[in-house]
Amino acid sequence: MRVGVVKEIKNSENRVALTPAGAQRLVAAGHTVIVEEGAGVGSGFVDAAYTSVGAQLGSGGDAWGSDLVVKIKEPLEREYPYLRDNTLFTYLHLAGVSPALTDALLRAGTTAVAYETVENASGELPLLAPMSAIAGNMSVTMGSYYLAKFNGGSGTQLGSVLGESNGVVMVIGAGAVGQHAAMTAAAMGARVRLFGLRRDKFDGNPRLAELGVDFIDSSPDTIAQAIPEMDLVVGGVLLAGARAPHVVTEEMVKTMRSGSVIVDVSIDQGGCVATARPTSHSDPVYVEHGVVHYCVTNMPGAYPRTATLALTARTLPYVEQLAASGEDALRADPGFARGVNTWQGKVCYEPVAQALGLPYSPFSTRV
Repeated sequence: MRVGVVKEIKNSENRVALTPAGAQRLVAAGHTVIVEEGAGVGSGFVDAAYTSVGAQLGSGGDAWGSDLVVKIKEPLEREYPYLRDNTLFTYLHLAGVSPALTDALLRAGTTAVAYETVENASGELPLLAPMSAIAGNMSVTMGSYYLAKFNGGSGTQLGSVLGESNGVVMVIGAGAVGQHAAMTAAAMGARVRLFGLRRDKFDGNPRLAELGVDFIDSSPDTIAQAIPEMDLVVGGVLLAGARAPHVVTEEMVKTMRSGSVIVDVSIDQGGCVATARPTSHSDPVYVEHGVVHYCVTNMPGAYPRTATLALTARTLPYVEQLAASGEDALRADPGFARGVNTWQGKVCYEPVAQALGLPYSPFSTRV
């Protein structure tokens, strides 16, 4: 099979969907790998690293014209003309981005397989987890940075000063984002409250309790009561493939102290804070109701080397299956088939169909 590796064009997005080591494995299996020139440079992989293992360099059109296209972020509008009836394997977040992308995928007849909705045998999201972990860690470092007075923050430093804890952090969501954010903030010395719906997730990570993180059952009342005293609020709410619910209302934001910070990691799926709107690495923040909002839609792109290595370690086995067996690989694995968001001009992931008001048609597991 011909596998294309596309260079990302989203603002400050330097990750790449296939490393030279991954390309080498595909070539050794008899596949043709076309890498768009410069695709890996931002992650530290020069073009020669790919050609030295048997991959070919080409234009964007060459890579997009492959049987299987692998990338990192959802196609942007200027990439829509490249869409066709092949297989695209990437993050899509169709419920949270412009409906125009879904329309373009349907018109092109693309089999669009989303990293974020692929499930393993336990129902977990193995291709979302590594980026969620990085974004969770990063949410606290960015939140701490924008709390600095010269950045419009309150001037509160998160962390321990001579044994005294400084700063109070609310983390909403007990998944990978929330747990990593909570551990990072607590390790710095801040007081951390993790709001979640499932205590078992909290209890399943003993490190949280060891660091002194408090678990609180999440509800509109508990969030509203606690949010006025928070210096940093991290939103890490996830409903797989669906638009994130607004668990922080505008009225709640209005009660926060001036100069406090919100980092909405859920912004890829529309955001879990009512006042959140997408931002970019080049223009990451804005202030509303006196609160600094950081809502970058591709946070892990700030650390492309780490993010690329962590992500491709998880995605490569799936890429190999698609390259070897095409759609049969999806039919053979129900969890992999959950990644199919569009196929033959139909929406095949129900939460996306519901979010966009489109008909839902299950992916056919029959040949």
